[in-house]
Amino acid sequence: MTEQLRSLSQSSLQDYNDCPRRFELRYIQHLAYPAVESEPALENEKHQQEGEYFHRLVQQHLIGIPAEQVGKLAKTDNLQRWWENYVNAKDLTGLADLSGLYAEATLSAPLGKFRLVAKYDLIAIGDNKATIYDWKTYRKRPKNEFLHIRWQTRVYRALLVQAGAHLNGGKPFTPEQIEMVYWFADFPTEPARFVYKADQYKRDWDALTKLAEEITSASDFPKTDDVSKCSYCPYRSYCDRGIRAGDAADAELETATEELFDINFEQIGEIAF
Repeated sequence: MTEQLRSLSQSSLQDYNDCPRRFELRYIQHLAYPAVESEPALENEKHQQEGEYFHRLVQQHLIGIPAEQVGKLAKTDNLQRWWENYVNAKDLTGLADLSGLYAEATLSAPLGKFRLVAKYDLIAIGDNKATIYDWKTYRKRPKNEFLHIRWQTRVYRALLVQAGAHLNGGKPFTPEQIEMVYWFADFPTEPARFVYKADQYKRDWDALTKLAEEITSASDFPKTDDVSKCSYCPYRSYCDRGIRAGDAADAELETATEELFDINFEQIGEIAF
């Protein structure tokens, strides 16, 4: 069944890590989602849409459209707050002075029989260093320990080492030149920073290679034994693990649901200026 699966991403790898059955339903069988992720559904859907739109606003600013002009499009309370936090963030004020800003950059590299693909919110290059920025609109600030072990953190840094030479004059980045920063729109003074080292890179790439081999040879995709992971999974009804979604008020919702699905920028309408 995996013969038709040609690429892997941090999201698909996280799904496989959390629940091989979810991975199979989503990426191999391409089934629709019969259950909403959380309740109240409309409120959570609106928050996700605003998060997508915030990403687009930041992208437009990074490619050179003045902040004042972009800010006029932040027309909801959340978007206005996030935008104000973004333009006033001390941690982001030096971005314009760097030699290279690559917003919405996509990198890929061979990984076993697959291609490993990642779309970066921003890769900022300057002072012999590459910083990966990822914008998050979580309502709760996740713990660094949670983010450190997520496949997004591991994939984004490792893939930049593996496939980022064209962003560095043809010379591959060393792991020590790379840092990843999660910037939280509702917690602008509390970014999560993760530096990188050669031994971490080797560990990550070896783990990715092993995981790709495991997926290639898999003949069965079992359901997770941790039923708590099913609370926010839209495929739960396929597994007879409930129909009603988890409560959006749950403290872990923001880190449970957003990791399920990548933001699909191809589905976000272009912003008219």
